[in-house]
Amino acid sequence: MFRWGILSTAKIGREFVIPQLLDAENGVVTAIASRDEARGKAVADRFGIPHVFSSYDALLASSEVDGVYIPLPTSQHVEWAVKAADAKKHVLVEKPLALEAEDIRQVIEARDRNGVLVSEAFMVTYHPQWRKVRELIAEGAIGRLHHVQGAFSYHNIDPDNMRNRPELGGGGLPDIGVYPTVTTRFATGREPERIQATVERDPKFGTDIYASVKADFGAFEMSFYVSTQMAARQQMIFHGDKGFIDVATPFNSRVYGDDCVTLHSADHASATVYRFSDQRQYRLQAEAFVRAVNGEAVSIFTLEESLHNQKVIDAIFRAGEHDGWEAV
Repeated sequence: MFRWGILSTAKIGREFVIPQLLDAENGVVTAIASRDEARGKAVADRFGIPHVFSSYDALLASSEVDGVYIPLPTSQHVEWAVKAADAKKHVLVEKPLALEAEDIRQVIEARDRNGVLVSEAFMVTYHPQWRKVRELIAEGAIGRLHHVQGAFSYHNIDPDNMRNRPELGGGGLPDIGVYPTVTTRFATGREPERIQATVERDPKFGTDIYASVKADFGAFEMSFYVSTQMAARQQMIFHGDKGFIDVATPFNSRVYGDDCVTLHSADHASATVYRFSDQRQYRLQAEAFVRAVNGEAVSIFTLEESLHNQKVIDAIFRAGEHDGWEAV
């Protein structure tokens, strides 16, 4: 069994990832580290984690850990991913891995010099609904793809929340803008060539709170918006000349309703619904990661993919500073 260590007691780990790591068929959680020892012990007691460390370095030095999951604030992801790789630990690090594409290169170098697996935790790429979308597009179920439309929004004005603190890597594009981009790239196998964007920042927080994006993929266009201060919504639509695909809960599986992919005919007279019940995408991600560590031929999200996706986010920020197109 692969032995996981958790760096920090962050909410995404407590509420989503750790429970599904514990359910995975090929791994166990053996350690957690927190700079607040009492908090670390409380989380360890909750999940039955046997080892608690009061520093991240101490966990990385432990022989009880094969690999780590890193849900630290975004601004610390690169630093601790590199440190973990240099400690010869395999690394699953929360998205976004970095705030600029160039920063990812040092993580790639750390992976290569240590011979470990390092992957950004884009759990959506392990959910079978997205593999179904990719399959439908590839087999021509909607004909020629013309346009992709996406939306991802929530409302959060808590000044203490990491998403509203630029020094911790907060902001809408780093937090959720990465999802429409990564799922479109994953489903189509294409990369955007240029970007137009409007980006709005909160005058108090300084973080980006709204972005409206148009991306030219050459063979098709994509438009999406994201916001951290709008009513909650998620949707992705892939529109072709013979039909369109609607993904109802594209990112937060089962939170906004049932996981289903609907294929509509061109005349809207018929629809085929593909339902995906009880899919735990964080568990699927963890199991695939461990199988890859063990040398099995499984698909995982690579750091090279991370580099490509972050280049898109970087281009959106640049495009938001002027009118016209920005090359990716």
